[in-house]
Amino acid sequence: MAEGRSIALKVCGNRDNIVEVASLNPDYMGFIFYEPSPRHVGVDFKMPVLPKSIKKVGVFVNEEVEVIKKLVAKFKLDFVQLHGHESVEDCRVLKELGVGVIKVFSVDATFDFDTTAPYEGVVDYFLFDTKGKFYGGNAIPFDWNLLTNYHQRVPFFLGGGLTLENISGIKRLSTMNLHAIDVNSGVEDSPGLKSIVKIESILEILNSKF
Repeated sequence: MAEGRSIALKVCGNRDNIVEVASLNPDYMGFIFYEPSPRHVGVDFKMPVLPKSIKKVGVFVNEEVEVIKKLVAKFKLDFVQLHGHESVEDCRVLKELGVGVIKVFSVDATFDFDTTAPYEGVVDYFLFDTKGKFYGGNAIPFDWNLLTNYHQRVPFFLGGGLTLENISGIKRLSTMNLHAIDVNSGVEDSPGLKSIVKIESILEILNSKF
């Protein structure tokens, strides 16, 4: 991650001002390859050249592994983020491609963190976001106190309704294995169009002695 940043930043759902966002040097940029999403990049998407310091993350939901493989190769993705019911074997196959794997789990008060255990060793990171109507993009945070039930063995991304108004709250997660925060709708002017001002403000917080 960027020097001086103890928690990495992933900006997800990029589409309309990718180069502008990249100029801010987030650690990860996410591109959604899930057609029902309002941030879907579309079949004619052309990936701009990004700085090598930024990891490109393809976001998928219950997609066939062979399709994911082709898109990894086409767009030279560094990571795949799996939001659906992908199996341990799916993750293992993708990991063997040499691409990083982020497995997403949607959290509410009934979530059993033991369900993450079979994925240890076949993923690089978990991502915990809010369980809701949609596969991601529910724009509300879950109760972060629930993360005390997580064993912390695999580093994780925190998603789900992160905004400038609540970002300072992650200070209380400092003893956990938190690798990165994942922002999306909370830094947008409209779906797929990111607010440069909001991202700059979040980076300022993360770059401070947080």
